[in-house]
Amino acid sequence: MKFIADLHIHSHFSRATSQDLVPEMLSVWAQKKGVKVIGTGDFTHPGWLEELREKLVESERGFYRLRPDLEKALEALVPPSCRSATRYIPSGEISCIYKRAGKTRKVHNLVLMPDFEAVAKLNDRLSRIGNLRSDGRPILSLDSRDLLEIVLEISDRSFFIPAHIWTPWFSLFGSKSGFDTIVECFGDLTDHIYALETGLSSDPFMNRRLSALDPYLLVSNSDAHSPAKLGREANLFETEMDYDRLLQAMKHKAGFEGTIEFFPEEGKYHLDGHRKCRTRLYPEQTGKRKGLCPVCGKPLTVGVLHRVYELSDRKIPCGASPFWSLIPLLEILSEVLDCGPSSKKAVALYEDLLARLGPEIEILMRTSLDDINRAGGPVLAEAVLRMRENRVYKEEGYDGEYGVIRLFDRAEKLEKGRPHRFPERELAHPPVTLFASPCAGKTKADSTLPQTSPSIPRRTPFL
Repeated sequence: MKFIADLHIHSHFSRATSQDLVPEMLSVWAQKKGVKVIGTGDFTHPGWLEELREKLVESERGFYRLRPDLEKALEALVPPSCRSATRYIPSGEISCIYKRAGKTRKVHNLVLMPDFEAVAKLNDRLSRIGNLRSDGRPILSLDSRDLLEIVLEISDRSFFIPAHIWTPWFSLFGSKSGFDTIVECFGDLTDHIYALETGLSSDPFMNRRLSALDPYLLVSNSDAHSPAKLGREANLFETEMDYDRLLQAMKHKAGFEGTIEFFPEEGKYHLDGHRKCRTRLYPEQTGKRKGLCPVCGKPLTVGVLHRVYELSDRKIPCGASPFWSLIPLLEILSEVLDCGPSSKKAVALYEDLLARLGPEIEILMRTSLDDINRAGGPVLAEAVLRMRENRVYKEEGYDGEYGVIRLFDRAEKLEKGRPHRFPERELAHPPVTLFASPCAGKTKADSTLPQTSPSIPRRTPFL
């Protein structure tokens, strides 16, 4: 069976998250998105675990689902074209902050467990180390290697994934507090790491510049802080609906069919920069300035692209698995309609498209352009075509600021009655700004600077 899984999300018990992150609304949005399996997120929080146990029941082969009465009550919130029973896997992200080799390390790790009984045992162990009630993503003074050891002791059916491995502040390879190798972090237990989460600011093509990552599966998840963000990154499986089969697919790369990705330039740590000074730089520019902001002279936040180039040993990526770079449908509608993504106009058209065409990810990846044209008009069809062909404009994110991915030139006229396909022409990426706001007028960047490797176009639909 083919299905989409998003294994790293959060609950309403985590800081800076939506109060709508409850099992019911997660199911509603999973169906709208077309995501079949989701992680529960935040299983270390006692309040969230209690809520999960109250609202979820065991399903087939190690998955959970909403109680039947709750599923029935939600039907009116989901278009018939999108309805599908959501499956849940116990998951949680844990923040490990500790000293190693004279340096403070801050690493986030994602843990999957086979059932709530195993979760309760893990929580009992971790509660002796730190306060699990303080946040849905607890901060523990615990070495990542030691956390992995505890997880393995609790269950041999657990699965451990270093989370968003490139982000500067809290990750395995983060420029601010990470490591340069996986062995450096996990030592004698490195053989129990099978998969790495690439994060929003990188994609598999970038990661495959490092031969050291060749043995590892690259997974992608949304890290959603609201239900509407589900599936913005996700994983594609073709295997039985079974917890152990899903883990085996990730361990042995058989039945794992690829990932859904952000355009990495949209991630908020893709380039180096200093948000306060509205300054962003490419890696070579940062090197020339010895890592200091050219405006205020303070240290820059070194981004994902810089760390990839710093640790890579290949000029040409090798062995990248299939992936599809998508733009959330509401963002596309925002550009097409020239309004905010949360505006009534955009949301109304979004809901109408789902009712007519099915789940969002299916629309973005598979629905025919003719059907999109009939349901949403020729401009929307052209926008989806450009996204599928990776013909986009990119303004890269940096130092906590999300980037912007656009499908049309600012000067391009989106007139009614325009032909289904716009005239072909070469699209140029906006250049980087060195000394002014990235939103201000641009000057041409040094052509010798390393540029982000373009994502590999994937024309064959998965679904």
